[in-house]
Amino acid sequence: MSHNTFGHLFRVTTWGESHGPALGCVVDGCPPGIALTAEMIQGFLDKRRPGQGKFVTQRQEPDAVRILSGVFEDGRSDGQRTTGTPISLMIENTDQRSKDYGEIAQAFRPGHADYPYFAKYGVRDYRGGGRSSARETAARVAAGAIARLVIPGVTVRAALVQIGPYAIDRTNWDWDQVEQNPYWSPDAAIIPVWEEHLEKIRKAGSSTGAVVEVEATGVPAGWGAPLYGKLDAELAAALMSINAAKGVEIGEGFASAALTGEDNADQMRMGNDGPVFLSNHAGGVLGGLSTGQPVVARVAFKPTSSILIPRETINEAGENVDLRTKGRHDPCVGIRGVPVVEAMTACVLADAFLRHRAQTGGGAYRPGQSERL
Repeated sequence: MSHNTFGHLFRVTTWGESHGPALGCVVDGCPPGIALTAEMIQGFLDKRRPGQGKFVTQRQEPDAVRILSGVFEDGRSDGQRTTGTPISLMIENTDQRSKDYGEIAQAFRPGHADYPYFAKYGVRDYRGGGRSSARETAARVAAGAIARLVIPGVTVRAALVQIGPYAIDRTNWDWDQVEQNPYWSPDAAIIPVWEEHLEKIRKAGSSTGAVVEVEATGVPAGWGAPLYGKLDAELAAALMSINAAKGVEIGEGFASAALTGEDNADQMRMGNDGPVFLSNHAGGVLGGLSTGQPVVARVAFKPTSSILIPRETINEAGENVDLRTKGRHDPCVGIRGVPVVEAMTACVLADAFLRHRAQTGGGAYRPGQSERL
């Protein structure tokens, strides 16, 4: 199986399966001299860790990360720092229950990647989906923690803005609320609505979808490329690679189709420190290049395909069967998708920063000045 690596200068290769002994990643291209410890990564993994509420999978995994290579403490600095060589990270699996999947070993779960995997490779790991399992995203979150250290001054944060048909009231948006509830919601008023909806879904043995919004502030103008390395295109590709993601929009996204040209254009005025935009319909990217505005994207996650309600499908022998998926599954995979969206955004931006610096030396030109700042 190929295509387990993403990025150009900041490259991440993930490895491992949901029910294997461990999973992890190799981060290549991280600059040397950056302070890095396992504790600096662990906090982000704890946000994604399963078993933290009744509306996420009850699989109990500590997700404790180990750094196997790429760091060194030589006594001349204030601790362990990156060496510029590949950083290998490992997370052990400790709570696999492969017997939960015994009854579906020969059947294709509707909504899962079981059938196309079988069609392509002729072999598949039915225990949680193997590489197609959302368990793989733990490695991405670990890589994202390193990516954040490559782009100091850039803040990446995400929030859940919709579960099922119930969206937040954006006038209530409060980033401080995101860390104070188990749904990463910026709107405290929506929590009881979501909980009632999720409880009905859980008791019915079903699942529901969600939308996650991510914002990256502090991104200077000029990151990306005009054609085949567009910042928004690479961000969309990275976010679409997350398990269960079925749609990505940048800025106004599909809503821009209903706007007029004058409404959609982000007008500018000159400020003391450079251009000041009067709106951000573009989501911080124009012509594939960052504008200096916050980079904003949203990801739509489908309902979890593993549900207790029987569904019609076929098995490897070509027979029609009814299938009911047992095991421990998220009623709403979008809840734990929030730190994954943050991580993939951070990785894309770290790669964009390193490529921008390599091509231009860094900085940006500013109206009224002839020197790159």
